Amino acid sequence: MGMRFKDRAEAGLRLAEGLPQFRERPDTVVLGLARGGVPLAAAAAAELYLPFGAVLVRKLGIPGRAETAFGALAWCQGDVVRLVNKPLKEHLLARGINQAALDAVEASERKELRRRAAGYPGIALDLRGKTAILVDDGLATGATMRAAVESVRAAGAATVIAAVPVASLEAATSLARVCDFMLALHIPGKFHAVGAFYQHFEQLTDHDVMELLKSAKQPG
Repeated sequence: MGMRFKDRAEAGLRLAEGLPQFRERPDTVVLGLARGGVPLAAAAAAELYLPFGAVLVRKLGIPGRAETAFGALAWCQGDVVRLVNKPLKEHLLARGINQAALDAVEASERKELRRRAAGYPGIALDLRGKTAILVDDGLATGATMRAAVESVRAAGAATVIAAVPVASLEAATSLARVCDFMLALHIPGKFHAVGAFYQHFEQLTDHDVMELLKSAKQPG
């Protein structure tokens, strides 16, 4: 497989290299999926001379297998978009995971979204009629990115671009169907975890992300 990216900042610069057509383009904004996508968005936006902000997302993880998503939530402009993989959910229910357990996961993630929405800067940009470039550090299932796409469309974005350094084939294929343009720098034959494609892949704190967002160039 091999290492592809030094860290999130370098991956963001590589994404910018793949999006030269958007450099200094009017009415275009780069939005990082918080938390992991924000450092990439910051680096890409600086290279492209574009404003940037964030979209708040939370994965709905399967109880006992939290890394695997049965759906996702995205917060944008005060509204929450909810996407659920219905066939997977039905399979989980048939295998003995009860609805109450799934509801508890969603309630917990909605609470975390509200907590972040109350404190994160850079999440209230006016997207009406604009091109939104959504950036994350990688896509395993693509669930959170799909929720983010729906949320920015609901907020009025005219064009939606998804850009990631690495994605599973399944995620890249599903995102290509719902975006106006999908950029994945690397689609490996075998995909295990996003972090496996980075030399440094530290967990990000609220403070890390908020400091980046406070320094963001704003539209105007």
